Amino acid sequence: MTTLTVGSHRIDLSIPAVMTIVNVTPDSFYAGSRTASTETIAARVREAAAAGTSMLDVGGYSSRPGAEDVSPSEETRRLAAALEVIRREVPELPVSLDTFRAEVAERIIRDYGPCLINDITAGEADTSMFGTAARLGVPYIAMHMRGMPDNMQQLTDYRDITAEVSSYFEEKMQRLQEAGVQQVILDPGFGFAKTVEQNYELLARMHRLTGLGCPLLAGISRKSMIYKVLDTDPADALTGTTALHWECLRQGAAILRVHDTREAVQVVRLWRKFRENS
Repeated sequence: MTTLTVGSHRIDLSIPAVMTIVNVTPDSFYAGSRTASTETIAARVREAAAAGTSMLDVGGYSSRPGAEDVSPSEETRRLAAALEVIRREVPELPVSLDTFRAEVAERIIRDYGPCLINDITAGEADTSMFGTAARLGVPYIAMHMRGMPDNMQQLTDYRDITAEVSSYFEEKMQRLQEAGVQQVILDPGFGFAKTVEQNYELLARMHRLTGLGCPLLAGISRKSMIYKVLDTDPADALTGTTALHWECLRQGAAILRVHDTREAVQVVRLWRKFRENS
C-alpha cells in the first residue's frame, strides 16, 4: 500500500510521512505536547501544517504508566473539542484518532468525518474495534503491546522480540482481513512492554517487519529509550529523537509519529536527498 486514503484525503506513502501528535490530555508524558485549550490546539495544528506535516494524531487518553483513567464520555468530549478546531483551522489535514475504544472512534467519525484509528491495543481492549473500523471504511493502525499501560512493563520476557512482534502482527493482520479492514498500518510499539535494550534490538531489525506487506509507523519521539540512555528527560530528548528518526527511515518506516514537526520534516527531506544519491 503506497497510498493511504482517509475520506477525501490521499497520503502518498512512497514518501515518508510525518504524523504530528496533538495531545488533548492533561497528563501525557511530554508536557510540551499538551494542548488543553482551544487556543493551544489551534496554534499547534497551524504550526504543524506550516511545518509540512502529513497528518495529525489526536489523543484524549494518556497511555503513559500511572496516567489517570478517562471515561469514554470524557475521552469523546476531549477529541470532539480538538476536531472542532482542526476541521476549522486545517481542514486539508487528515486526522488519526489515538483511541482503543470503538464507541469513541465511531462517535467522532460520525460527527467529524473519516479519520484513521490508531489503536495501541490492536483490538485487545475492545473486541469490536476491527469490525467498527471495517464498517466505517477507515485505515487502522495496529500497535504491538502486551497487557495495558499500567502493567505492560512487567511483561517484557521475549526470546526473540522481532520474531514475536512479527508473529503478533501476522495474527492481527489475518483477523483484520477477515473483518474486512482494507488499509492496515503496523506500529512496533516502541516503549510499550519493552525494555530500553529491547527497543534498540527491535529498531535494529525493524526492516524485517516490512516483509509483512503493510506500511510501518515508528513512534519513538522523546521516549524513554532516548532520554534514559542520555540521562536526561523528555524535554531534552529532541536531538536523540532526530538521530533515531534517520534510523527509523533507514529501517523502512513509512510514517514518523512525532512531537516536533519541523525537525522530522527536515529529516525526511535529508533522507530523500541521501537516497537519491546512494
